[in-house]
Amino acid sequence: MNHRSSTVNNTIPGEYRKVTENLFPTGWFSSEKGLDLAAATSFADALGIGAEYRRLLEVKKNTEQIREFLGHFQNNLDLLVQKTWVEKDDVSRKEKLQDEIPPLITLIVQDNLQQALKDFGSILDELAYLFFGAQSARDDFTEYTFRIDAQIGLFWWYGSQLGSLKGIEKNNALNNESLWAVLLIGICYLTNF
Repeated sequence: MNHRSSTVNNTIPGEYRKVTENLFPTGWFSSEKGLDLAAATSFADALGIGAEYRRLLEVKKNTEQIREFLGHFQNNLDLLVQKTWVEKDDVSRKEKLQDEIPPLITLIVQDNLQQALKDFGSILDELAYLFFGAQSARDDFTEYTFRIDAQIGLFWWYGSQLGSLKGIEKNNALNNESLWAVLLIGICYLTNF
């Protein structure tokens, strides 16, 4: 799922192209300006999580309110993983994924957002596999998810873009505000899924 190509962007329905192009414009993570928070908010609106996203962006990260929210995220993600039907051979994948969630929460609480974002991308890759099987590794996965539902397609497109952020640790200029804004999109969506 960690692929980024022009064919992926060509599969996005026209009404969502602007919001996706604005979220991760080419080279945003290698510049000093960081993420355009208005673009992130517009993307969150398109996912149907805009109100909660805006509210949480305003809350300081190391507060009881954020820790409670992260607890809801962990609980919901655990439920999603548990309810996923898989072949007997893939049960260990479910268990491994559930074991990866608490360390992600710890990284977020410790404000290690670069590593948290990378780990979250890996979690999404595995979650996509549990939901969609081998289809999640195909080049047309984004198109496939858009055929299911536009918001689901947007979310998995977002997940596929996280793989393009592998060079993010080399950019010390990218601030935690931008990293938190990107990460919070996925956390909000999965908390409300």
